[in-house]
Amino acid sequence: MTSILEMLDKGGIMIYPLLLTSVTGLTVAIERAIFLRRKRIIRPDVLSLIRNITSLDEVARALQGLSGKKGPFINIIQTGLAAKGRPRQEIKEAIVDRGRQEARSLERGLAVLETVAGISPLMGLMGTVLGMIKVFRVISEQGLGQTQSLSAGISEALLTTVVGLAIAIPALVAFNYFTHKVEDLVLEIEEHSSYLLDKVSGIREQQ
Repeated sequence: MTSILEMLDKGGIMIYPLLLTSVTGLTVAIERAIFLRRKRIIRPDVLSLIRNITSLDEVARALQGLSGKKGPFINIIQTGLAAKGRPRQEIKEAIVDRGRQEARSLERGLAVLETVAGISPLMGLMGTVLGMIKVFRVISEQGLGQTQSLSAGISEALLTTVVGLAIAIPALVAFNYFTHKVEDLVLEIEEHSSYLLDKVSGIREQQ
């Protein structure tokens, strides 16, 4: 606790927005890590339900089984199942349109991580500039002999730079990781959606 208070005291005014930025980035990263778990998005029970569809009656039972359940993948599957009886192209368009909407929920928060990664070094640089301004002010007013006053400004300049980079690097890593994870999930959802499309449209053609 003492070291944190010392950092706040030595970091100058820019240390506070930097800490707020770090908390924001950490919160988003934890939320995305929980939300983007594969088994949470692409649920095995839903995959099993799709594979077992062979007739329009089973499509109706599948829709009933998914009633009340929510999630990007589930919402897309519900849309495809609800479009039963339509021409294949209409079913495909319904699935694609819903997929675009659900992709946004998967990408939610990534822009925040990207922003945190981008602005943290700039905020650190701002703190560095403010710290150096203090150093030059001390030099102009008291001369080079006031080492204690000079060290305060230098400490502020160096500390904010380090804190800014310490926030930006993990945020950038998290952003890249979750971006690739979302891309993988979207590709897998598209694969299962195509399988569903073949199933539903094939059933229609058999009627």
